Amino acid sequence: MSSSNGRVQDIFGPNSPCSLNNCPVEWSMLGYRPSLAANVVFLVLFAAVGAVHAYLGVRWRSWGFAAGMLLGCVTEILGYVGRIMMWHNPFSYYGFMIQIICLTIAPVFFTASIYVTLSKTIVYFAPQLSRFKPQLFYWVFIPFDVVCLILQAIGGALSTTERDGKRTGVDISMAGLILQVVVIVIFMAAYFDYMVRLARSGRARAELTAWRSVAFFAGLVAACVFILTRCSFRVAELKDGYTGELFREEVLFIVLEGVMVVIASIALMFGNPGLVFDKSTVKDGDATRKKPGHSDSDEGGMAMGGYDGAGRSGKERV
Repeated sequence: MSSSNGRVQDIFGPNSPCSLNNCPVEWSMLGYRPSLAANVVFLVLFAAVGAVHAYLGVRWRSWGFAAGMLLGCVTEILGYVGRIMMWHNPFSYYGFMIQIICLTIAPVFFTASIYVTLSKTIVYFAPQLSRFKPQLFYWVFIPFDVVCLILQAIGGALSTTERDGKRTGVDISMAGLILQVVVIVIFMAAYFDYMVRLARSGRARAELTAWRSVAFFAGLVAACVFILTRCSFRVAELKDGYTGELFREEVLFIVLEGVMVVIASIALMFGNPGLVFDKSTVKDGDATRKKPGHSDSDEGGMAMGGYDGAGRSGKERV
């Protein structure tokens, strides 16, 4: 395997002389010719999921959530375009670069949407039950998400230019993925802690058991679990670099990368904050829940957070 690995490193690059006509596919970076059918299916699925998230974002005015989802879906689409390029030519340097960068960083945009939703959930239901101010989740999880994005993007880009067995780029990508795993686990613990405290308090029990709320929380939890599974796989995959056995297993990649992220993005259709917050009045990030039957002009709803005095009404960004 060592001689094969050295050959892969020698022929990989923008000026590679190899193609399917003169080199065995085993010499390519992936070690196989990516499945055209699988990659086209993923491309179409992410295009469809992105379209649905765009529609829901407009319908429910959940602009921040929808923006993260759309960025993630577009990045996934670009990644699978790169893999389709590698189906045409498994030795395509630019195809490999596009797919390794885009597919690595895309889920970071999905987790950003999830993190924003935690703050909105706390504000909407009962901010006084949270151990931390809702705004703190913005200033903790989002910056870490940005760091994950930067590490994975830089690592992916750097790894496509390295030679002589160097793996600095791979290690940087791994650091970003490991950090993402840690942040997701901490996020899930914080969310679980808040939901347990909310359930024990007896507040808004009828609302918590309504189908919208159940679907909302189930969607968020499912998305977190699937993205966590995917990130754990990518860490294991990159442990031995681009010439490791896991990196050259297409079936595992399809199941633990493609399928996991597709399901997570679909689950987040139900995790869209608009599903639950659509009937609330949001003022500068603070939600006022209305009693059943009250119109948007009613003022009898129970305030779940303070206002800044701007005096705006109606649905705003979630």
